[in-house]
Amino acid sequence: MTRRWVYIMAAVIIVIIAGIIWFYRQENEEQTIRAVDVEQDLEMSAWVVDWKWESGVADLQQISRNLDRLQAFAAYFDSENHLYFTDDMHKALPHIFQTARKGGVKYVDLTIVNDRWNPDGTAVQKDPGIVSRILATRESQEQHIEEIIDTVERYGFDGVEMDFEKIGDADWEKLCIFYAKLYERLHAKGKSLRVILEPRTPIERLALPEGPVYVMMAYNLFGSHSGPGPKADHAFIRKLASRMKVLPGEAAIAFSVGGFDWTDGGGVTSLTEKQAAELLRQSRTAVPMRDKASGSLYFSYKDEEGQKHTVWYADGETISQWIHIAQQSGYDNIVLWRLGEFEQGTLNKLKKNHF
Repeated sequence: MTRRWVYIMAAVIIVIIAGIIWFYRQENEEQTIRAVDVEQDLEMSAWVVDWKWESGVADLQQISRNLDRLQAFAAYFDSENHLYFTDDMHKALPHIFQTARKGGVKYVDLTIVNDRWNPDGTAVQKDPGIVSRILATRESQEQHIEEIIDTVERYGFDGVEMDFEKIGDADWEKLCIFYAKLYERLHAKGKSLRVILEPRTPIERLALPEGPVYVMMAYNLFGSHSGPGPKADHAFIRKLASRMKVLPGEAAIAFSVGGFDWTDGGGVTSLTEKQAAELLRQSRTAVPMRDKASGSLYFSYKDEEGQKHTVWYADGETISQWIHIAQQSGYDNIVLWRLGEFEQGTLNKLKKNHF
């Protein structure tokens, strides 16, 4: 009798174990299907800038089939608060449009950034005074909207992206109203609007309008303003994604490829991915490590004068990890800053959509 019960209990245990194995196999299959669906649903866009337009267009030629949109980081402001294109961008635009259209990119947008170019050739980046002057009166706002629409139609852009940064607290209420007006005017003409948000933007207390797509910059965690570290890490991305839940309508997350070179003496230099990888290849003693918290690569080297440098940068594997974090947080709309001097391995990932 005892032996019989032992056999019965053993059979029951085997059935239970088999059931558990079947359940986990089913769960894994469902997760695989969901992962495939997520990959298929990924919407990707990227910026091309005037100061690296040739290498940007070269990268665009390779990955255009997997880009839904392209942003031409093109329009600044002159000293009179009018839109301004550099000579480089005037040269670049025909190539940008031709490459994008030939490569199947559906939409090419104009990015407008509050950098000011002075008559003497100097520039002031992210000038909040420009925003204040544009928002000063209804007339000044209307004039700017008219200029934007005229520029978009004249060059043939499909939409507008507003990259106003370092906004003063006193301007936010007016700026939200301005974005609403601009969206309505663009929408009436079949044009889209995207709005760039810095990580420090107080989105929780802003009355941002419905309609525009909001793009959160998930970078600048470390950079020229700090000591060595990654442009973003997993916790930083998750925190931003959680905050983004208050945004009205569609939202996207922007990641930055490349990194920075910090000198022990205090200097900081921005690097493209290719520049960072070349520094690593040239160094005979540098040993690259991948940071678990961010997925970023980092290494140290000494220059010809014996000065120690520390480099942190994002490569294709880093971007893959960041995209996965964004998708896990519910965001499939990804933007990359910026095309130009990506390593071939990263371009291959983008071409095949392998993340």
